Amino acid sequence: MHTTPLVVETREIDPVEDLLAYTDPTRPLAWLRRGDGIVAVGETLAEIRPPARPGGSRVEALATAWRGLAAGAEITDPIGLPGTGLVAFGAFTFDEESTADSVLLVPTRVLGRHGDRFWETRIRLADAAVHEDALATEPYGPHWAGTVGPGAQTPQRYQDAVRRALTRIADGELSKVVLARDLTGSIPAGSDLRRLVRALSTGYPDTWAFAVDGLIGASPETLVTVHDGTVTARVLAGTIGRGADADADTAASAHLASSVKDLDEHQYAVQSVLASLRSHTRALAASEQPFLLKLPNLFHLATDVEGELADGESALDLVRVLHPTAAVAGTPTPTAIAAIRDLEPFDRGRYAGPVGWVDAAGNGEWAIALRCAQFTAGTDAIGVTAYAGAGIVAGSDPESELLETRVKFRPLVDALA
Repeated sequence: MHTTPLVVETREIDPVEDLLAYTDPTRPLAWLRRGDGIVAVGETLAEIRPPARPGGSRVEALATAWRGLAAGAEITDPIGLPGTGLVAFGAFTFDEESTADSVLLVPTRVLGRHGDRFWETRIRLADAAVHEDALATEPYGPHWAGTVGPGAQTPQRYQDAVRRALTRIADGELSKVVLARDLTGSIPAGSDLRRLVRALSTGYPDTWAFAVDGLIGASPETLVTVHDGTVTARVLAGTIGRGADADADTAASAHLASSVKDLDEHQYAVQSVLASLRSHTRALAASEQPFLLKLPNLFHLATDVEGELADGESALDLVRVLHPTAAVAGTPTPTAIAAIRDLEPFDRGRYAGPVGWVDAAGNGEWAIALRCAQFTAGTDAIGVTAYAGAGIVAGSDPESELLETRVKFRPLVDALA
């Protein structure tokens, strides 16, 4: 960690056609939605990776470190839009006991867009020389394709895990648990990973497309956003695949909207978010009925939550209290996490963990890392591990849950191909 103060300068720039063209092809740092967002350019200035501490919160350690770094920074930001000024990109583990690490990355330069406004932010140590090098795109590398196949949790083992979970639910141990399975494989060494980010961003414009420290995906689920004291969150739980034609589509959406199993699962998730946020907000409201969120391959039941942030709190404080939600862990959450550790034969790493960005004022946008894969550079190839999960409640059918994970894998598998 740097003790030298940071100097941060944001200025408005002419429109940029493709933000992704400016970020690193092999280690892209990006956060995009409907063309808006931020990308990192050039070197990373600081990496904050707190060690795993038994019983300690890594997110809390990151929040404390970030407060210290931001407090001493000299920031010039005449624009004041989401993503301007001092920002850090973050990706955190799902489980505090994970062997993977949680990280905040502070870039030396950020390019951003919000509607028809564009900006560049330069971040440097106060005692470092000022470099005025011009912005330059890096041409996209050649197209590539990856191969993925069943990982540690094979389709058969996944269905067995669902059956074991249903026994625990029937025994009254818990009311919901989210179980994931994995696909593993590789892509050619030196592949331009921006191509994957671009494919996900254009194919799924209503999601948060992200690339942080090798974690790349397109998440439909907002964990929390904070802007000028207003807190918003979107809860997704309850899923059905889209139909092959208009009639089948209508039937699928009607089935989801009236499914007692899915509505119950959704309600657990909403209540879990409201309970977590209450003590950190002054006012809090959620819509009474969920709405149908339509994605290219799925319908989800969705509820939006809005509140007013209590004084002195930041987006990272809310990330800490919200994660993990019932939507990605289960109910009661501690019991569900214990069941996940027992029933999943792998460490989730950052899958279903928080991913997003935070600024010096504590504003930020954070999603749950879904529809994603972790990329790990090797000597001969880049390793890929992708994950998808489904919420298991009383009445769940192992084969249906397996099919749901297949549908959720599709965005990433299609983009890899």
